[in-house]
Amino acid sequence: MTVLEKVDRTMPGSAYMAVYLDSLAMIERLHRLMLDVIKDEFERVGILEINPVQALLLFNIGDNEVTAGELKSRGYYQGSNVSYNLKKLVELGYMHHQRCEVDRRAVRVRLTAQGRHIHQMVDRLYARHAEGLQSRGVLDADTLDRVNGALKRLERYWTDQIRYIY
Repeated sequence: MTVLEKVDRTMPGSAYMAVYLDSLAMIERLHRLMLDVIKDEFERVGILEINPVQALLLFNIGDNEVTAGELKSRGYYQGSNVSYNLKKLVELGYMHHQRCEVDRRAVRVRLTAQGRHIHQMVDRLYARHAEGLQSRGVLDADTLDRVNGALKRLERYWTDQIRYIY
């Protein structure tokens, strides 16, 4: 019997709260674990000068040209210093940076060939994981779709809570 099956949905409070807190802890653990997986992959191939958050930045920027503000507003890098990581990636040659023509205060960044190489490495890592999940029957497409739907509803709820506060 799963934890959810044990919860009486009509029962307010503690039982549902326990399942909710378990879900929050799982989301946090999965994010940290994903960063560890990326770190291990980079250590395996001898890339030690960038951290997993920086690798995710390079992956998520991809072929786009963006500002630090745009990356922050997407919310992917809460808890990390986006400006510091971008500056470090520029210094290490993974990104180009250029002042925005319209707003001279803003700096736009895009990947260099070296940055695109990291993007491709993370992309291949994710492709291997997707293949492994599917071929081993860990998660099928329908299950992933349901998980994503539930997470999107949670994201909308939290976003609405933030908007309600302000």
